Amino acid sequence: MGEDTDATPTLNHHGFLPDHNYVTEADIISTVEFNHTGELLATGDKGGRVVIFQREPESKNEPFSQGEYNVYSTFQSHEPEFDYLKSLEIEEKINKIRWLPQQNAAHFLLSTNDKTIKLWKVSERDKRPEGYNLKDEEGRIKDVSTVTSLQVPVLKPMDLMVEVSPRRVFANAHTYHINSISVNSDYETYMSADDLRINLWHLDITDRSFNIVDIKPANMEDLTEVITAAEFHPHHCNLFVYSSSKGTLRLCDMREAALCDKHSKLFEEPEDPSARSFFSEIISSVSDVKFSHSGRYLLTRDYLTAKVWDLNMESKPLETYQVHDYLRSKLCSLYENDCIFDKFECAWNGSDSVIMTGAYNNFFRMFDRNTKRDVTLEASRESSKPRAVLKPRRVCAAGGKRRKDDISVDSLDFTKKILHTAWHPNENIIAIAATNNLYIFQDKLNSEMH
Repeated sequence: MGEDTDATPTLNHHGFLPDHNYVTEADIISTVEFNHTGELLATGDKGGRVVIFQREPESKNEPFSQGEYNVYSTFQSHEPEFDYLKSLEIEEKINKIRWLPQQNAAHFLLSTNDKTIKLWKVSERDKRPEGYNLKDEEGRIKDVSTVTSLQVPVLKPMDLMVEVSPRRVFANAHTYHINSISVNSDYETYMSADDLRINLWHLDITDRSFNIVDIKPANMEDLTEVITAAEFHPHHCNLFVYSSSKGTLRLCDMREAALCDKHSKLFEEPEDPSARSFFSEIISSVSDVKFSHSGRYLLTRDYLTAKVWDLNMESKPLETYQVHDYLRSKLCSLYENDCIFDKFECAWNGSDSVIMTGAYNNFFRMFDRNTKRDVTLEASRESSKPRAVLKPRRVCAAGGKRRKDDISVDSLDFTKKILHTAWHPNENIIAIAATNNLYIFQDKLNSEMH
């Protein structure tokens, strides 16, 4: 599918988190996630930190200020650990963040590194109690004999404080590295997936979980595939999907059996024997899977393509989108520099009509499912001036005819990669993580992409 150079989406940049000019490993963003209303946006990084951004309310004086996201809270979620039994260091890097639907004034989120999942409570405090009978203003206990009268304590206003506290720690349930967590639509349970197993947890119980998928062979030499991602259905609490390094998707129904090793549906595209190469299996590995908001479709990402699957059709994808087909001739060098193993994520817009995924050179791609138009955009410091309109970019394949402003595939920077993206659940606001920078773009006008 060729890029549509006539498509000019008016995506305006409106939020930017620059860091220092040099990039330390700890500052690299490793996950991005909007909450269910889109009012909060959380990022996790390789240093184990979580930064929460809050959307500012619209101001009458500044009509363009609505949609600005500012830092709301920052906290250290995970610390580096050491497994003495296996002599292994456990990185603090945040692999995934998932928000729980809001039930009261506080917000809750799950964050995970390779081994341990934590439930965090994020709450606000803007009043403090004063006038205790048995404590002085410093909080020290008074001598009871000096208390001659009783007073009613009162709440006095104070500067807003955002408090983040750990409520649960779910540990010791994964032998392998956790790659996914997903909250169930019953809001009581969630699952965590590693390379070979998927566990089901209750949010209130930390000392046990139920193993619902186990693909570990009796002899590890017989291992042919690993689990790469897993997600619950948005509406049916009994259904979940997981993807594999062989390019397959398995839909499982927890009503059928306690252990879901036997799937209900297997989604797999038959391989074209004429196109088979040394790299076929590597590039067919699914790096991300997402249910559509409607629950009818699945969006998957492998190395070169994004695919939309209909839950009612297992034999082949409903739609296939070429993300960067011009790299097909470069697979050998991408294998040598390990880029071929990069895991790109994908995202749906709120109405399931547009999909988004990242690429190299700080490019990201959008595909309109209705008009079949697609566009390449760039997240860069040059395009990060407030309300600057993003210009579509075009990559010219090696040996192809170059037009003005085209970028040659040989000049792409493979160290600048957009692996993590998120789309606001209701509006055309997207968050793009580019190394240690977070870009937030908003569609101020009616863009042609939507």
